[in-house]
Amino acid sequence: MQDFRNLLIWKKSINLCEQIYLVTKNFPKEETYGLTNQIRRASISISSNIAEGCGRKTNKDFCNFLYIASGSLKEIECQLIIAQKLNYISLEILNKLIYETTEIGKMISGFIKSLQNSG
Repeated sequence: MQDFRNLLIWKKSINLCEQIYLVTKNFPKEETYGLTNQIRRASISISSNIAEGCGRKTNKDFCNFLYIASGSLKEIECQLIIAQKLNYISLEILNKLIYETTEIGKMISGFIKSLQNSG
């Protein structure tokens, strides 16, 4: 298999995770074990599942991990909407991060199709 560190989707997911950490740093302290923890864990899950999938022996296994990463993207979108509704983030930040999750999601979908067609 390939080195996950060379994958653009992995690099973009690391950047998203960094952005999520920076944004959630400003969440209220009472959210530390709630929304802050949940959204950070979901953001870590994306790059981690891409990396783990790279270590699998078959494209089918890799695709399963990419599907999990894709699910984590949707989880982040939902949590960002909640954060915006609670006035923890601005609409501008929400839109910027949703744009990023959408782009990564498209890349993951394309990568899954590529793996399925080559395997």
